[in-house]
Order: sequence, then structure tokens, then C-alpha cells
Amino acid sequence: MQFKRFFRELTVWEWLLWMSSLLLITTSFFLTPHSDALTLIASLVGVSALIFAAKGHVMGQILIVIFSLIYGVISFRVRYYGEMLTYLGMSMPIAIASVVTWLRNPFAQSAQVAVARMRARQLAVMLSLGAVVTVGFYFLLRALGTAQLLFSTLSVFTSFIAAWMAMKRSAFYALGYAANDAVLIILWLLESRNDPGALPMLVCFVVFLCNDLYGFFNWLRMRKKQESDNSHENVFP
Repeated sequence: MQFKRFFRELTVWEWLLWMSSLLLITTSFFLTPHSDALTLIASLVGVSALIFAAKGHVMGQILIVIFSLIYGVISFRVRYYGEMLTYLGMSMPIAIASVVTWLRNPFAQSAQVAVARMRARQLAVMLSLGAVVTVGFYFLLRALGTAQLLFSTLSVFTSFIAAWMAMKRSAFYALGYAANDAVLIILWLLESRNDPGALPMLVCFVVFLCNDLYGFFNWLRMRKKQESDNSHENVFP
């Protein structure tokens, strides 16, 4: 997976973003009474996943699989069943599929994935599937008595769109995750009003939002460079 090359190619800004994200998350954990160590682990794994993903490295998707598993357990503890089911039943399996897709589609035999463009029909299919999945989850989550049902349902849709576009190697996957981060910030803000121990999770998704926005702009740069360096058309079948 060419880890040495990956670390050498990180820019000063990327090192700063990564290290400051880790520091902010760790600091919020130790400053919050009764915080859960599992929250710290999930947050550190998650933000590291975003740096790898922003660079188009498959390790980003592998770490997302690990994050989804841990985050599912955390969500179960606070009755955010939508988050639990979304990450364990949808985001994690799609991330596993993304690992395969990214490994099969490297750019010019490098560790960087080949960025693809989505066509209108493919967008329509994605949105239709997302709508069906979201409606199905809504009734399931309502039956389970999920806390914050509206935001939990919205999280299902944004998570599906983000994970699907990541699997399809679209630069817009990061915007999908940024939208999901915004929803999760609201969810964990509401939870932190009753449980101060949830504050590290809130900080986690604020940090995730910053990293995902950077990932989007970096993937646009990657796509532009790849298309200028390579004559073949980078669209997924």
C-alpha cells in the first residue's frame, strides 16, 4: 500500500490538519468528565481515515470500516439506533466494497485511486436507491423508538449518498460526508445537553467536517491532475 510514499507526499498543511485534529480530539476527551475511551478511539481512527481518504489512499476505506464498527457500538449505548444500523448495516458494508473498488482502480499503478466522474443516469440511480433505503429505515427506526428520529433518518440518507459516491470514486463523496457531519453535529449537540460525556463525540464530528471539506477540494485537484496526465476517460462503468 506504499505507506512510506504516502507519508512523504503529505504536505505541511495536511500534516498540520491531521496532527491538530488528533490533538483537539484528545484534548476534548481528557477535559470532559466521564468520557468514554471508546469514543476517543473511534474519533482518532475516524479522523485518520479521512486524511488517507482525502489523498485517495485505500487505507482510508479500511479505517472507515473499523470506525463504523466502533461507532455502531457507541450509538447503541445512547439509543441512536439509526446511527448504529446505518454504520453497521450500510456504511460498513459499502466501505468494504469501496476497498475492493479502490484496489481495482489505482491511478497509473500508484497507491492513489483513479477519480471518476458520475453521469446523470448514475446520479438518478443513486438518489432513487437512497430514497428507498431512507424510507425503509424511517419506519424501522420509528418502530425501535429511536431518539431524534428526524435527524437520525436524515443521517441515513446522507450516509448512503456519501458511502455510495466513495465506492464509485467520485470527488463529491466528501461533500456527502460533510453533509452527514453537519447532521451528526446536531445529533451529538442534542445528546450533550443531557450527557456532557458526549462532548468529545461532538468535537469529533466538527473536526470531521473540516477534514471532509478539505478532502473534497483535494479530490478536485487530484481529478484535474489525473485527467491532464492520462488520456483515458476516468469514469466508472
